[in-house]
Amino acid sequence: MADVEKMTMFQAIGVALDDAMAADDTVLCLGEDLADGEGGGVMGVTRGLSAKYGDERVRSTPIAEQAIIGAAIGAALGGYKPVAEIMLMNFITIGMDMLVNHAAKLRFMSGGQTNVPIVVRTMTGSGLSLGGQHSDYLEAWFAHVGGIKVVAPSNPADAYGLMLSAIDDPDPVLFIENIPIGTARGELRDRHVRIPIGKARVAREGTDLTIVTHSRMVVESLAAAAALEKDGIMVEVIDLRTISPWDRDAVLSSVAKTRRALVVQEAAREFGINGEIASVITEEFFRDLRAPVGRLGGEMCAVPFSKPLETAFAPSAAGIEESVRSLIARSAQ
Repeated sequence: MADVEKMTMFQAIGVALDDAMAADDTVLCLGEDLADGEGGGVMGVTRGLSAKYGDERVRSTPIAEQAIIGAAIGAALGGYKPVAEIMLMNFITIGMDMLVNHAAKLRFMSGGQTNVPIVVRTMTGSGLSLGGQHSDYLEAWFAHVGGIKVVAPSNPADAYGLMLSAIDDPDPVLFIENIPIGTARGELRDRHVRIPIGKARVAREGTDLTIVTHSRMVVESLAAAAALEKDGIMVEVIDLRTISPWDRDAVLSSVAKTRRALVVQEAAREFGINGEIASVITEEFFRDLRAPVGRLGGEMCAVPFSKPLETAFAPSAAGIEESVRSLIARSAQ
């Protein structure tokens, strides 16, 4: 029987980095305050790694997001597997040129002769009153770029397995860590086992409606599903785990069974990945759906600092439950 370890998502990511660095001397980490002298990262993810592997492989950098990603690209071209941290997702805008115009395109522009195996870790998430410049989900920007994979785990075990796969991947991977659930504890089994990028999981089985979601909204959706079950409404929850490429087969297989779907994201509802997924579901099952595909997301505004406004900004378990009930009621008419 595999050993079971209890840890937070942030700890699981640190363990994954440790295991990857121990197995492969070309894996290195760089970013603001990552070395032990600076605390091992703002969330302590890399704490202890520079003492174990040296400052050459765990490098604290200046506050210079473009330089961090640029250095990671250069290291990747030189044969390394860099894991670069951009402390918060809003700050990745400063490094977008390097990520979008260089990391994502070099394989295409070299006729497949050059790969850029970098992982860019970044954190975000509303709910902690961090304000509008520290809390945005910008995954749709990068999911729209060919050559980049986008990953967003919802629990420690998935974070561990996906990080190992991201480090192995020959292309750039954006690894999104949700701050509010990053400190929630869960079980980690089967060390060194990878979770394939692009494969969703059925977080909860059901027959009446499919919720498609990722990251913290998985937690909210599972809470909503538990409440709905008390009234006999059985909701299936699909945790995408990977946003791009998303697992169409898993999603479509679930909706073929339930014939109702709700796509939930923390990012603003407009122009998000929920629109892409909803459109594919509609195209595939237009005549078979028992209700229009629902979409639920954040408000189209900066994430508020005010706690009551911030709470109202993003979908909650109660809001998801209400949306499910509304879709069920529409299909019963």
